[in-house]
Amino acid sequence: MKPVIALVGRPNVGKSTLFNRLTRSRDAIVHDLPGVTRDRHYGEGRQGERGFIAIDTGGFEPGAEGVFVEMARQAEQAIAEADAVVLVVDTRVGPTPADRAIAERLRRIATPRYLAVNKSEGMQSDTAVAEFHELGIGTPAAISAAHGEGVRELMDLVLAKFPAGDEREEDPDKGHPRVAIVGRPNVGKSTLVNALVGEERVIAFDQPGTTRDPIEVPFERSGRRYTLIDTAGVRRRGRTGTPVEFFSIVKALQAIEAANVAVLLLDAREGVTEQDAHVAGYILERGRAVVLALNKWDAADREARERIQAEVAWKLSFLGFAESLQISAKEGKGLPLLMRSVDAAYAAAMARMPTPKLTRAVAAAVEKQAPPKRGQFRPKLRYAHQGGINPPRIIIHGNALDRVPESYRRYLEGFLRDTFKLHGTPMRVEFRTGRNPYVKSTEGKARKAPRRAPRAR
Repeated sequence: MKPVIALVGRPNVGKSTLFNRLTRSRDAIVHDLPGVTRDRHYGEGRQGERGFIAIDTGGFEPGAEGVFVEMARQAEQAIAEADAVVLVVDTRVGPTPADRAIAERLRRIATPRYLAVNKSEGMQSDTAVAEFHELGIGTPAAISAAHGEGVRELMDLVLAKFPAGDEREEDPDKGHPRVAIVGRPNVGKSTLVNALVGEERVIAFDQPGTTRDPIEVPFERSGRRYTLIDTAGVRRRGRTGTPVEFFSIVKALQAIEAANVAVLLLDAREGVTEQDAHVAGYILERGRAVVLALNKWDAADREARERIQAEVAWKLSFLGFAESLQISAKEGKGLPLLMRSVDAAYAAAMARMPTPKLTRAVAAAVEKQAPPKRGQFRPKLRYAHQGGINPPRIIIHGNALDRVPESYRRYLEGFLRDTFKLHGTPMRVEFRTGRNPYVKSTEGKARKAPRRAPRAR
């Protein structure tokens, strides 16, 4: 098992910068603003032959209120899960009452703990760490997470007691559905993740914008493994506020692209808003399988229920291939049916269709309804093969296929979707027209040698 290393400390000391350095990623949002990270954020790292899992946490705030209490609870959970804990402090500020309170908390645990004195670039190591010996949790290590100075030495010390990992170890999430929970702010995305996992894995707070980083949560249900991705609420372009909110939305859109299935969460009480349609359009644009979940169904009255069902059929008609379900994340209702729909959408998105079956299906579609004649020619569909998955891409070859109208393309998509049961995922039908060998090109005529005059006798 890979050791788990938790990074803890008060807000804005550079934990997320260190996390990105250790995982060689930009997964954690970094900004010069306290409280950007809120949930526990996991990432894979490697130091030489040793693999490990790093946990980025929100800041401890003594006497904090509101969402900061939940952030501290998430950090406490990370400490409980960890095999080693690294307390990150800021050398420019010096030891603060919050640093002392966290150090006192860590002195009471049996887990190995280490002290990283961050932002010490350009300083003598002894000078940078001098004041921090008083925290009493080991010899301070001077580092610069932003520049990488001292980080390797720190991790050599932290990992020294753990055995080297197996280089042949496989990614535990390989081949498992990656499910992004998406939607506008405050529709219940974090509540749904917690309900599915069965614990308070991410902060669910009655305040828009609580989630900022996309949080990946591996879990198992009915013997099958999944990776859930809780995302920040997506607003329309131009309606974002702070830079942190902007980067949160960018990360949410990247999470949709990295997923196999997107669960688009809607608020049954408020109906389908312009923001909902915006998120739905992005999912379709990226070609991701999708399940529509009408959340807070138990809190919606009869009029609201009828309104949102009509609006889904009208405003989200371009997602007509997706299943629409009524759930209550808070009460845990409708979740088994939701996951069955996720499984079906994932299977459709990753479906493999043999070329002979595809060609026969296209022939059956043409027999039922031939493409319309355009001018002197009627397009001729000869054979088809699969060009990709997630979403399924069907490539049809033939003659004069550039004359096939868009309405007939949609007809073929619907016919193939029903034939291969590809419900829950968008699909792409592409046409490739073969060159007619009997038509001489103008270029060929130009290159033809002129006829020679006969010789005089």
